[in-house]
Amino acid sequence: MRVISGKYRGKKLFPPADNDVRPTTDRIKETVFNILVSRYGGVEGRVLDLFCGSGALGIEALSRGADSVVFVDKSPQSIKLTRENLKGITDSYSVYNTDFKVALEKLNESFDLILLDPPYKSGYEPHVLNTILNKGLLKRDGVIFVEHSRENNLINLPSSYIIDTRNCGNTNISFITLSEEQNEK
Repeated sequence: MRVISGKYRGKKLFPPADNDVRPTTDRIKETVFNILVSRYGGVEGRVLDLFCGSGALGIEALSRGADSVVFVDKSPQSIKLTRENLKGITDSYSVYNTDFKVALEKLNESFDLILLDPPYKSGYEPHVLNTILNKGLLKRDGVIFVEHSRENNLINLPSSYIIDTRNCGNTNISFITLSEEQNEK
């Protein structure tokens, strides 16, 4: 595992010691960030890395120009791993060891990019996405990225949002944005 691009390019990241955490592969991470750059104008502003695991997605965002990242995970081992991987990173970030429900309840700011990689087959996606959208945690021109199992679709969102899903083997990557018509209101 490594940082793919940006100012921390090539930085080695420590992988999880066990199979409880499924880190995003370098290939998928590169695909995700290439899409964010080409389709959504890049990575900047405030980022939320929910279910951060090793912190790899949020660290990639910092490397590619995010102003700051909030890392959240309920696992103490994941938080320890994230902190280890953040060594040498000088950008602004916060790390919270808490359940996603508590984090979403307490967060009171909006984000330009929200990175979601919940445990596969957990079924958390609908709850998390609805909470984010209902609380206004995503800026009007922001993007939510979700890495999820192919078996878990995200079709239960309000019609004012656009879902762009790509298949990457056993994994789907989805980008969620407010429709242009809604964004102009």
